[in-house]
Amino acid sequence: MRTRVSGRFSRVADYDTLLLTAGLWFLAKFLRYALPALFPTFRTQFGVSNAFLGTVFTATMLGYSLMQFPSGVLADRFGAVRVIAAGAAVAAGGALVLGVAAPLAVLVGGMLLVGVGTGIHKTVSIRLLSRVYPTRTGRALGLFDTLGAFGGVAAPAAVVLVTDAGNWHALFLAGAVTGVALGGGVLAYVPRRSSDAEDDGEDGDPASGDDSANPLAFRRYLDLFRSRRFTVFVGVTVCFSFAYNGVVAFLPLYLTDHGLSESAASLVYSALFAVSLVQVVTGDLSDRIGRLPLAVAVLAVAAGALGALSLAGTASAVVFGGIVVALGVGSHGFRPIRGAYLAATIPDDVAGGGLGLVRTLLMGVGALAPAVVGVVSDTTGFAAAFGLLAVVMSCAALLAVLTALIGT
Repeated sequence: MRTRVSGRFSRVADYDTLLLTAGLWFLAKFLRYALPALFPTFRTQFGVSNAFLGTVFTATMLGYSLMQFPSGVLADRFGAVRVIAAGAAVAAGGALVLGVAAPLAVLVGGMLLVGVGTGIHKTVSIRLLSRVYPTRTGRALGLFDTLGAFGGVAAPAAVVLVTDAGNWHALFLAGAVTGVALGGGVLAYVPRRSSDAEDDGEDGDPASGDDSANPLAFRRYLDLFRSRRFTVFVGVTVCFSFAYNGVVAFLPLYLTDHGLSESAASLVYSALFAVSLVQVVTGDLSDRIGRLPLAVAVLAVAAGALGALSLAGTASAVVFGGIVVALGVGSHGFRPIRGAYLAATIPDDVAGGGLGLVRTLLMGVGALAPAVVGVVSDTTGFAAAFGLLAVVMSCAALLAVLTALIGT
């Protein structure tokens, strides 16, 4: 009996890295996607325009994107565990700022801190998980992204509860406490596995054998773009990120402006993230049948759904829900494929910084989308803005086809 219990505990302990990093990714998504769900409240409370809200969210996402490469380089130098815990602390600080009643300028500062802190997390976590689970990378990343996406499911429902109670700041206070707890858990419980021992500086010299701090070493990361296939796939991720970030930032406002109540809009918005379970399927399939053909299929689904959304006009919650579910299946289905493809393509000696550089590009361009959608929606309407996003998502699918066709 003791042996059986010990075996079960060992199997659970094998996933402690995945559970803790995924828990922090859940919190990161929760904090970020609570902001768009609060846009109707912000527009009423502070009397601001769509363009202002889009610009603020763009600034938040720029903070997120600008941390991708530095966090990867720091992980190469100081270890993944330390960098993940530091990011959790910064995000918790931003949530704490948002957790108190303050002038709008101060709250914007809190949003920027949330962007910076959460931007540290995913690049380093992908690198850590691919090394801790080398034969199950697609599955691990699928589970990681799925749990993270449920932060998006929870955020709109939580926003409805706290706004009905008249205190949306409480949402972020809870997030700050959770961030500190999870960051501490990473430091205390993520094991120093042999496959990641070098990453976490177990030899007592974090910089030992590492030249990532040398400015000349930046060329090693740029050399990745000598591969035509790699470069085109980066184009796929950039187009996807722009289209997805644009629709996620303004979907709640789009739905309320097209006839849905705020509660119905929040429910439909939650559906976008609820279907993230598809990541477990696509992550596993990417390990089995190949990544690029599957990427083409899911991106085509996402592009079609965005096109339908731009043409829907005033419709029922059921119609919008069906379109948003399709968008979620295509969008979330792509994420583990993207992560597994990049993890397999980037050499181990530049894994952290290389992945960070790619994510800086894709998130930097994607961060511009909320501002673009805000301005276009103010001037010509949401139909034109979402139509533009559908075109960009279609470009992602076409570039995925090109990636599969060309050589290295």
